[in-house]
Amino acid sequence: MRLVPKTNLDIEPAPALETIILDVGGMKCAGCVSAVERQLTQYPGVKSACVNLATEVAVVESEVGAIDPDALAKRLTTAGFPTQTRKASEQITLDDSAQRQQKEMRAAFRQLAIAGILLVFSGIGHFSSLGGSILPALDNIWFHCGLATIAILFPGRPIIVDGWLGWRRNSPNMNTLVGLGTLTAYTASLIALLFPQMGWECFFDEPVMMLGFILLGRTLERQARGKAAAAFRQLLALQPQIARLIPNPDPTKLEFGTNSIEIPAEQVRVGEWLQVLPGDKIAVDGEVRLGQTTVDESMLTGESVPVSKQPGDTVTAGTINQSGAIAIQATRTGKDTTLAQIVALVETAQTRKAPVQKLADTVAGYFTYGVLTASVLTFVFWYFFGTHIWPDVTMSNSMEMISHTTHHSPLPTPHSPLLTSLKLAIAVMVVACPCALGLATPTAILVGTGIGAEKGLLIKGGDVLEKVHQLDTVVFDKTGTLTTGNPTVTDCLEVAHSPFSTSYSLIQLAAAVESGTHHPLAKAIQQAVQRQQLPVPNAIDFHTEPGLGVSAIVEQMTVLLGNQDWLSWHGVVVNDTIQQEIQKLATAGKTVVCIAANGSLLGLIAVQDTLRPDAQTTIDKLRQRGLRVILLSGDRPEAATAIGKQLGLNSADVIAGVPPSKKAEVIKSLQAENSSQSKIVAMVGDGINDAPALSQADVGIALHSGTDVAMETAEIVLMGDRLSDVVESIGLSHATFNKIRQNLFWAFAYNTLGIPLAAGVFLPSLGFVLSPSNAAALMAFSSVSVVTNSILLRKLAHRL
Repeated sequence: MRLVPKTNLDIEPAPALETIILDVGGMKCAGCVSAVERQLTQYPGVKSACVNLATEVAVVESEVGAIDPDALAKRLTTAGFPTQTRKASEQITLDDSAQRQQKEMRAAFRQLAIAGILLVFSGIGHFSSLGGSILPALDNIWFHCGLATIAILFPGRPIIVDGWLGWRRNSPNMNTLVGLGTLTAYTASLIALLFPQMGWECFFDEPVMMLGFILLGRTLERQARGKAAAAFRQLLALQPQIARLIPNPDPTKLEFGTNSIEIPAEQVRVGEWLQVLPGDKIAVDGEVRLGQTTVDESMLTGESVPVSKQPGDTVTAGTINQSGAIAIQATRTGKDTTLAQIVALVETAQTRKAPVQKLADTVAGYFTYGVLTASVLTFVFWYFFGTHIWPDVTMSNSMEMISHTTHHSPLPTPHSPLLTSLKLAIAVMVVACPCALGLATPTAILVGTGIGAEKGLLIKGGDVLEKVHQLDTVVFDKTGTLTTGNPTVTDCLEVAHSPFSTSYSLIQLAAAVESGTHHPLAKAIQQAVQRQQLPVPNAIDFHTEPGLGVSAIVEQMTVLLGNQDWLSWHGVVVNDTIQQEIQKLATAGKTVVCIAANGSLLGLIAVQDTLRPDAQTTIDKLRQRGLRVILLSGDRPEAATAIGKQLGLNSADVIAGVPPSKKAEVIKSLQAENSSQSKIVAMVGDGINDAPALSQADVGIALHSGTDVAMETAEIVLMGDRLSDVVESIGLSHATFNKIRQNLFWAFAYNTLGIPLAAGVFLPSLGFVLSPSNAAALMAFSSVSVVTNSILLRKLAHRL
């Protein structure tokens, strides 16, 4: 079980919510999903519930402490869906899931083997009656009765029992339809056998073939679902199990390989030192203290090139140490590690449904009842009307999908109207497939999010995929997003004598004030001081105004550092000559920082950032997709326009001078720009100052940048910090959503066409109808085809 506190941005405080994760078994189709969701939402205290058929997981939201998860699991178990709360250890869950899947697959293969043997004997007997007997015993009707009986009592028994239980709890499912169809065909054949004077035909081969095809389809479907979930299982398997703890770390006496003890990774605490040898998985997020090495971070970023690590660098749990022994100090452990957060995000994404799935869910909730109604209406129509209007349809040779008109075939024998109507009703029950509806969306999301995780693209659910599919505008933050975020100082211009008693230069004062912040501009100024090997004076009482400036007390004097507007707001006068100089530097694409003390301007520092190497190609590819690209910056218009020109953006697509607190308002105005149809806007930022804008956008895309804010705020997180991943994530979202639409189209089209065919719509004119066994084969094929189509996304993803 994982409890995830939620936050509410409303002004009025709302009760804290927690998320309860349940592993739910026994679900066979979308009707089961609807039944489980109904059971959960009716439970007192549950705010919402979302159930995933492909992953067999239910996510329940409730007020903190309002629900006992074990009691909730017990309720579902009592209702016929064996359920357990999610254990604290994800690896145990992985092991349990793998063992459970292996057990289910073994049981499925056993049932399929028995059904296959019965199907072979039934088929030999069926066709030998047409072309001459090979073994006379196989033609015996009592032999076929025995085959059908064995099929129902052994491989078919779980289906019939589950269908009956679903009927009893008022939640009929696909097994209810298959079980009812199978038992009806068997009972009608048994009556015909025991009372031959009625003149009915025995069709014992139909129950055997129906169950055989159903079990074959389910086995193939289960295998395909296992392949669809493979990427997520691989992600879980990345979690390390063992850590080498250094009990008494002493850098002067530390010897690799001698003074460490192995402990479970989950027992490591923040601050402890760990030894990591070549080939080891790094157990926790940490910082390198001793040694140098290269680390394979492909599981995190999708980038195969190893990354060099030395003291002071950070390392991530689940990555692999390659070349050297190192000692690290744990900074985040257990569920707080980046890998654990990724696992949680991917699993949550696989339970978030696309809005397009709501129609399928609504249909699935009433699907079984609708099919049973259609079956009854089919029987009533053909028994009371159809067989009287078209009496020829009762000839037995018209009941087969493949006509047996060879010279060996017997003369057609008439069916009674009752038997003809019964066969058509059975075919309607068996051909319908709620399973395809239930698997259409979750299997595509399962594959798509798994592929994304492998590539370092975290897409947070089906609803995100649908919004990305509708995107028409992409807004980029400038500093740290389009640019490298590693600017350098290019100009340092003093305009007034320093009032300080000591001889501190302009850059030294700026570095003192910026020592209390972590903005890229601060980093550039501090690096300039370090290159010149200048001392930095002490500063206190730091104050930061995001996107505007910073202030601090240096030698008992207030020093301001920021843009011209911020200094003017503090009463600092900037004369015309200085304004012209600021204009000149900004036009050259530089960011100008003004520095003042005691209300007087001391000078200007110009800083220039460079574009990311892939910025231009990213913008070009987005435009080729028909998207409008906008640059949004808090910098002066001249500096932002210079960057925009390098990228080929026109002035209308460059919005400058916007502080972080106002960026969300700009996004909101872009969304409402077209009064007739609202815009769907994506915001791409670094996940730090851009959090409000990322939240306001329809789709927030964050470069990871080592921040938890990106994980929490954005709908898509790019773990590799590559701008080109914006295009790849949008491409993957489009491909995944297209698979969802294809799957839903096939699921609806299959049932829309299959049910009328089974009901005999072409029987009077063409003599064509689906027999119950052929209907079962098509039903099984529909589920397999939906899952297989989702798996094909993996091949398509390699071409994105």
